[in-house]
Amino acid sequence: MAIDGLIILDPAGRPIIQSSYSSYPTAYPLLHIEALNNALAKAPREDSVDPVIPVAELSCSSACCHVEVGGMRFLATISEDADPLIAFAFLDTFIEILHDYFGTVTVATLKDNFDTVYQLLEETLDSSGHPLTTSQNALSDIVLPPSLISKLLASVSPSTPGVPSGRQGGSFGLNGASGAFASPIPWRKAGVRHNHNEILFDVVEDMRAIVGKNGATLVSNVFGNIESNSKLSGTPDLTLTFTNPSVMGDCAFHPCVRLQRWTRDSALSFIPPEGRFVLADYQYKPPQGALISNVPIPLSLKANMDMGEFGGTFTLTLTSRSMKVMENVELELYLGEDATSAQCTLSSAGSGVGFVGSADASWTFDSRKKTLRWEILNMRSSGSWILRGSWTSSIKAPRPAHAFQIRFEIPSFSFSSLKVDHLRLSGETFKMYKGVRMRSKGSLEWRW
Repeated sequence: MAIDGLIILDPAGRPIIQSSYSSYPTAYPLLHIEALNNALAKAPREDSVDPVIPVAELSCSSACCHVEVGGMRFLATISEDADPLIAFAFLDTFIEILHDYFGTVTVATLKDNFDTVYQLLEETLDSSGHPLTTSQNALSDIVLPPSLISKLLASVSPSTPGVPSGRQGGSFGLNGASGAFASPIPWRKAGVRHNHNEILFDVVEDMRAIVGKNGATLVSNVFGNIESNSKLSGTPDLTLTFTNPSVMGDCAFHPCVRLQRWTRDSALSFIPPEGRFVLADYQYKPPQGALISNVPIPLSLKANMDMGEFGGTFTLTLTSRSMKVMENVELELYLGEDATSAQCTLSSAGSGVGFVGSADASWTFDSRKKTLRWEILNMRSSGSWILRGSWTSSIKAPRPAHAFQIRFEIPSFSFSSLKVDHLRLSGETFKMYKGVRMRSKGSLEWRW
């Protein structure tokens, strides 16, 4: 159960870089690229393409798993009985590594740093298709992050006096690569020193929910993760405790976490990696005896849709149920592949939301994606926004999607009310700054 290889395609569907595929026929990666491009060409919308596309032209069972990033397509090919979830997990990890190295992932960035991307691909996926080194701390020693100095050193001839050669085992070559494995702790570098010691935690919770036509919540779940940014000297041993750890269910931890301590005391005991990492993932588990198992949704939508010939009209009322200010609220409705235009007006009501025509809200119609998008930058508690409008279609019986897609963010808020109790340091004598921040976001499907 391995990944055959990885291919990165530009927005036009042409390959930018790919794995060597040395043990496969030359046409093997080309058939997967063709299968994906054909599926994208036939789909009415790019986001309606199946994320796993089978390739029927091959004698063996094969498929390609793909994700979209900045207009590009990252494609992982699998065969036989390989689990597609492994391919998607590797794609997410590799994309995160690229973001850590380059900041933004674009076609120009990948082409300008082609050698670095190829080295990362060789180090993260071995010749048999199994994920290899995916730790940012280890990779940064094996593959130098792109910088002006590293590019100058790479362009200098190995025979130039006074310049270390990577092929001759200089400080940027074999010794640098071996430094990644010199520490007795795989995820942490040896000899780390900081003038200012600090560790920051971001508790990020993501709500996924589906609401039926009658406004009743069909399903709602909250998934959280604890993101950390560590800048601590030496080998610090930390213990993180919570006031209500029972709200964390189905936990998955970074390899640095001692599982026995969590099982015994519900405390996270760990020696942190250097830099950014995800300490834990969890699913919010409502308290036993709760009247409802679904997590309450912090907003409500009232949709009046009137379908007619060659178009329709609508009145949408979005109301906040949250005690906190909601930010970056987005509502999208696919109006059908035959939609031609839309016209809307905005108004607001409620406690201190703003006024009619405020810059806090706007709407757009994407003629390429045939999607109506409504954006609200800030929605205060108990505030409401109303969007009235109409759209036209080139066919007599328009076929819009019967579900709205809603996204939102709530800073300084946690659905689970998870609270950090203490963070204790042992093994080092320095004083450290520690900070914890909560934020939540959501993605809803609201049917009408």
